[in-house]
Amino acid sequence: MTPPVGVTLPVDGHPIRTDRLLLRPLTAADAEDVYAYQSLPEAVRFLPWPLRNREESREHTLKRAGFTRLVADKDAIILAAELVGPKDEPGPVIGDMSIFLRSTANAQVAVGWVVHPSRQGRGYATEAARAVLDFAFTEVGAHRVYAEVDPLNTASVALCQRLGMRLEGILVENELSKGEWSDLAIYAVLDREWLAGR
Repeated sequence: MTPPVGVTLPVDGHPIRTDRLLLRPLTAADAEDVYAYQSLPEAVRFLPWPLRNREESREHTLKRAGFTRLVADKDAIILAAELVGPKDEPGPVIGDMSIFLRSTANAQVAVGWVVHPSRQGRGYATEAARAVLDFAFTEVGAHRVYAEVDPLNTASVALCQRLGMRLEGILVENELSKGEWSDLAIYAVLDREWLAGR
């Protein structure tokens, strides 16, 4: 398969079905499910988010629900990861996936994720992230997709490795996060590598 050449815009977020999940644009109706993990210290420890109370989380969800289309650099699409029941009945939102258009000219896309701690360790993040990378490469037309993670976030580091992303470098004490200096690891994969591994 020949890798796509260049970003094709605009790109709209749309539902993506995986074996156990429905990835779909985040909506205001997801606020309570999102609060369930945004209010947990272990869920936001490595995210650039503070702990939020219910109202703060609702406002944040409403803001992120507006990120549904990629038109220009810095645009984003936020997809809720909804657990689907055995008869395809909708279930709770157990996390979300972020897709950021970083550079149209250089076909660069960044991705991020969060999964409710009670749902971790079951492969949901891997399942969702694979679908998101597929979307980034085949529908957005990314040349390179990368994730920025704290090296202490062993779950995200392992996820990047399972996805076939290479460690490109570590920025030492790159940012002051929640009162502590944090390192930043950059993992990435190119379109030809991703498509060859599909």
